Amino acid sequence: MNEPSKPLKITALSIAEVAKVLSSASGRQITEEQVREIAERGELLRPDGTISLLDYSAFLIEECAKDA
Repeated sequence: MNEPSKPLKITALSIAEVAKVLSSASGRQITEEQVREIAERGELLRPDGTISLLDYSAFLIEECAKDA
């Protein structure tokens, strides 16, 4: 019997969870390596290995704004 999946806490996701959420939302394959590279560049990875999807998104928006 399958256990129900636990709800995602968008302020504390693993790298794998971020990759899965972003892949699903974008319709493109987002790899764990891509997520890790961005998280490390933005210093977003917490000591417990989690990332806030809100902080991650904000960092990407800031990066895009710099390039505009």
